[in-house]
Amino acid sequence: MKFPVSTSAPLAQAFINQGIGQLHGFWYLEAERSFRQAATLDPQCAMAYWGMALANVNNDKRAKGFLEESLKRKGGISERESMYLEALDAFLKADRSKDKERHENYARALEKILYKFPEDLEAKAFLGLQLWLNRGHGSTLVSHLAVDALLKEVIAREPLHPCHHYRIHLWDYEKADLALDSAARCGQGSPGIAHMWHMPGHIYSRMQRYEDAVWQQEASARVDHAYMIRDRLLPDEIHNYAHNNEWLCRNLGFLGRARDGLSLARNLGELPRHPRHNPTLGGKSASFSRQRLFELLNNFELWDQLIALCDTPFLEATDDEGEQVKRLRHLACAQIRRGTQEQAAPLVAQLQERRNRIQPQLAILEIPKASPAKPPAGAEERPAPPEQPQLSDEEQGRKRQLEGRLRPLELALAEIRGHQAMARGDFKDAHDKLQQAGGVDPLLLARVQLLLGERDKALQAARSAVDSRKNEVLPLAGLVDLLWLAGEQKEATDRMTQLREIAGRADLDVPALQRLAPVVQSMGLPSDWRTTRAPATDVGARPDLSTLGPYRWTPSAAPEWTLKDSQGADHSNGEWRGKPHVLIFYLGFGCLHCAQQLQAFAPLAKEYEQAGIGLVAISTDDAEGLKKSLASVKEGQFAIPLLTDASLQVFKAFRVHDDFENKPLHGTFFIDGNGLVRWQDIGHEPFQDARFVLSEAKRLLALPVAPTGSPQPNQSSPLVGAQ
Repeated sequence: MKFPVSTSAPLAQAFINQGIGQLHGFWYLEAERSFRQAATLDPQCAMAYWGMALANVNNDKRAKGFLEESLKRKGGISERESMYLEALDAFLKADRSKDKERHENYARALEKILYKFPEDLEAKAFLGLQLWLNRGHGSTLVSHLAVDALLKEVIAREPLHPCHHYRIHLWDYEKADLALDSAARCGQGSPGIAHMWHMPGHIYSRMQRYEDAVWQQEASARVDHAYMIRDRLLPDEIHNYAHNNEWLCRNLGFLGRARDGLSLARNLGELPRHPRHNPTLGGKSASFSRQRLFELLNNFELWDQLIALCDTPFLEATDDEGEQVKRLRHLACAQIRRGTQEQAAPLVAQLQERRNRIQPQLAILEIPKASPAKPPAGAEERPAPPEQPQLSDEEQGRKRQLEGRLRPLELALAEIRGHQAMARGDFKDAHDKLQQAGGVDPLLLARVQLLLGERDKALQAARSAVDSRKNEVLPLAGLVDLLWLAGEQKEATDRMTQLREIAGRADLDVPALQRLAPVVQSMGLPSDWRTTRAPATDVGARPDLSTLGPYRWTPSAAPEWTLKDSQGADHSNGEWRGKPHVLIFYLGFGCLHCAQQLQAFAPLAKEYEQAGIGLVAISTDDAEGLKKSLASVKEGQFAIPLLTDASLQVFKAFRVHDDFENKPLHGTFFIDGNGLVRWQDIGHEPFQDARFVLSEAKRLLALPVAPTGSPQPNQSSPLVGAQ
């Protein structure tokens, strides 16, 4: 890939080229770093700052700041470079209220570059992306084929160009099979960018080729792990990491790989949590862990494991109402389905109590208010409309909120009642309630219909579910079972043959597959009846997954250090060997925010010590600065040892330093007794929630740390559940 710019430094040009490739992979963090390095090598390179702006198009203020620096340096650049600068400048300055026009004008500006420089491959790639992006800003994508033809011009010249990424997005929801050739080359063309390994998973998932999707998603995770371990990042600091892995959990479930899916879902719950990067309930690893655990345990009918995990941090009770209702629903249904209905009773009572608190509040809002005054005498009499509550906007909002809270409770109670009805043999009531509950497995509903005596309807519903979920193990296994029970032996054995082909790595010790024993026996199959599919031949040259990175993220070792305190005495990390501790990097006596951070941690020093966790702070101050810091607090009120790193060598070793702006940053690290960094926060502002750090440190210390690169399968128990 070549994106020639005006620079006298060949290495700066190399970093520009690298940054362009990273932009194509949506790896904005590293793209900005590449362009920053180019600017360090050639401070007058206008396009280095243009690249930084482009890497921040979703951060308007930051992008404008970088572009201003670029425009200051535009003297002497080429006409082509000027056109790129002017296009982005106009885009950033355009009226955001005219969003559609703004984006369309940017696409036209890129097109004008091609009028003048038709051989500019990057202009074609960026234009192809912009035409696709514009559909999300009010424009109509008139022709997918036209955009595809533009991107194919790039690929014809550079077969592994990263615009394969854009072709995958282009065809993902339109006609996925047209991007199979890009799926086979996307990761291979940009092997160091995890997102580029992830993207083909979109196409394979859309085409229900789950084995290939799983391979791509594991490749993406491994590349992310290698990068994070090398550059000392936490998993959820990578924007796509949690999404990739939760999707991998889903696809493992489709393949019947319950054990692997559960292991990964648990691992997502073990990763470091952070209020910004990975909150407990916020669409990142922690919340995806709960979602996928509930989903997999329920789908695979692993009731014992579900109940057990609800007594652990993985699926513990929460203060979030919606999440707690979901937990109570799953837990109560699991108790009923494993035959311990009496243990479901208090859970049902909790749900009913929550419902009973909401219903009276809603009823008050629904009471009709006083009718309007009667018309004056002689006025035309009209029939009075039916009385309706006359609610203010605020009351309407309150009503919608209450209805939104009530709905999940009613659905939860409906499903629970459905399972209770099934347990007592009332299959008509069971079917009605389960259908009313929504989200219930259609194969379970079909089974209830069969038990109800509605044989043809049951089989039709089951076949329909399998047709809509092609290549998924559990629906097909459920259909085989129902066909056998309904006396359709011929179709059951034919479907079993199909199942063998897609269940090559499925776990056989789950209830849905154990129920197939009569079919297996009648066909004379071995106890391990799975077969192995031949690998696909249209996926490109795939490397050995182990060469891309480790299977799981593991924390990095903290750098070693030796520093002095205010009295000149030496201290080193060796003093903390075997003892977990929090290491705080602060910007010295003159930083007000740093003083606030230290004052937030100092009062909790005893609680940290009681938890077996020490505190130590490293300052940019020299020894005299440390003395000023200590003198600013009353004796006995500051229990955190202060050390000096005026040379910033330890700051730099921990990457608590902006090399481009050449200034230290704030940093907070939790380091365990083995010297591994289990949690961190680095940025322009200090992390001041000392109680969160203490809580998270305790949670992390209770978790095992696997050796670097090794799989962490769930080996605690076999996959068994109530039949």
